[in-house]
Amino acid sequence: MPLYRDEVVVLRTHKLGEADRIVTMLSRQHGKIRAVAKGVRRTASKFGARLEPFMVADVQFFEGRSLDTITQAVTIASYGAEIASDYGSYTAASAMVETADKLTDADATHQQYLLLVGALRSLSRGEHGSSLTLDSYLLRALSMAGWAPSFFDCAVSGAAGPHSAFVVQLGGVVADELAPPGTPRLDAATLGLLSALLSGDWSTADGAADRVKSQASGIVAAYAQWHLERGLRSLQHVDRSNEPVKTLRDAQLARHAASVPPVAAAVTTTASPTSTAAVPSLTSTTSTLPPKAPIV
Repeated sequence: MPLYRDEVVVLRTHKLGEADRIVTMLSRQHGKIRAVAKGVRRTASKFGARLEPFMVADVQFFEGRSLDTITQAVTIASYGAEIASDYGSYTAASAMVETADKLTDADATHQQYLLLVGALRSLSRGEHGSSLTLDSYLLRALSMAGWAPSFFDCAVSGAAGPHSAFVVQLGGVVADELAPPGTPRLDAATLGLLSALLSGDWSTADGAADRVKSQASGIVAAYAQWHLERGLRSLQHVDRSNEPVKTLRDAQLARHAASVPPVAAAVTTTASPTSTAAVPSLTSTTSTLPPKAPIV
């Protein structure tokens, strides 16, 4: 098939020569694709901003020996501007696309594509906290890849729960007799939040206490990095603060404020409301995106 087309979400790009880029994308039907966009770096490029990270597009490819070539691109959804305007959303989205890049290959299923599109759309709309949206995405993406964590029954023996000893290397909570010495114990609230993030129970997730959200985020980050076998560089930049940070400049001011005496640390931010809309099924196979892609 010398020519083919597919819906894609752009994961990353890097320069090639003087005017081209290699674009890495997660597609609906063909898994992960790496293709050349010729002339995309020129001011008058026909592609414009359609092939920037976080964009969802309908793309036509010419199949090559090692790299395909992008011949046409039409925007389906543009999430980049809204995501980039909020520091927390931008860092969360960066961690998502890095995870998708490391987790998927040419055989990736369309569910991974739908999950990522839904997560990016949720971030762009501010439907839930950016950190919660990221944690939910990581847990569900890993589950689709075969690494579903257990937050109730023993991950080793299957013994009925609840159990509180969480061992990242063993895939979740384990019975007391199987827990290595020094294994951390998670309280019921944290395990409940983790289960809610995995299942998409947003009424529970949005209502969790800040302490519980913070502990759950640490568990999710450790679990993701262990199973990906490679560190996620974007995670170190993810905003985990309780107060929303709306711009990169606000983030820099907030970090500076944390390092100076209280009198000089009078930096305020304005909170934005979040939505508690119902979450559609992740198994949706509709071909029209958006609005029917699943919301993380």
